[in-house]
Amino acid sequence: MSSHHIVRDDQEPALIIANGEACKQELMNQLLEWSPLVIVLDSAIERVIDLGIKIDVLIGDFDRGFNPEDYLEKQYPLEIVRASDQVYTDLEKAFQYLIQRSIPAVNVIWATGRRADHTITNITSIAKFKDDLKIVIYDDYSKIYRLPNLFKKWYEKETIISLIPVGQVNGIATDNLVYPLNEESLILGQRTGSSNSVLNDGIVTISYKEGDLLMMECHD
Repeated sequence: MSSHHIVRDDQEPALIIANGEACKQELMNQLLEWSPLVIVLDSAIERVIDLGIKIDVLIGDFDRGFNPEDYLEKQYPLEIVRASDQVYTDLEKAFQYLIQRSIPAVNVIWATGRRADHTITNITSIAKFKDDLKIVIYDDYSKIYRLPNLFKKWYEKETIISLIPVGQVNGIATDNLVYPLNEESLILGQRTGSSNSVLNDGIVTISYKEGDLLMMECHD
């Protein structure tokens, strides 16, 4: 049984393959199984193309002497979206593309590891698009997503849970965690809820009043 349990929604999430550290093939296959739309970011296609995956959309600024049209023969039909706006990262451009297409949810892989600047930007960008897109970032060790203001989920005892604020999050209260929070604040860079864990088999409840709180379900 894989440690990642992927939930089927009414409208299946798209899949974005970013340009960070590759994940295990098993995880990718699991996410691909239900994904109606596969988006690859920029030159990551050079790594993805060898995996024999059907790619639907290629998004990027293609600024490294990289010619996306070379892939049209190998992947047909392939929609190429040239997004040269430097204000947004390639991942953010892919989020905007999904929002324009009214796709409500997306899973993201290869978005962590390799470059640290990309990793932190990719993870924190979940908060920026919270009103329009349900985003989950997966890698071989983590599942990362923004918590709603009231969250309840069943976990096994000793499951590692990290609560990471994007900026400052206020009024956090938890139930059934080893290190409880009682109407407290977390601030990125000063106090985070990293490496907490579940006290007993059962429902964990987390609520908060303001800010953006990320859940990281991690395992070694």
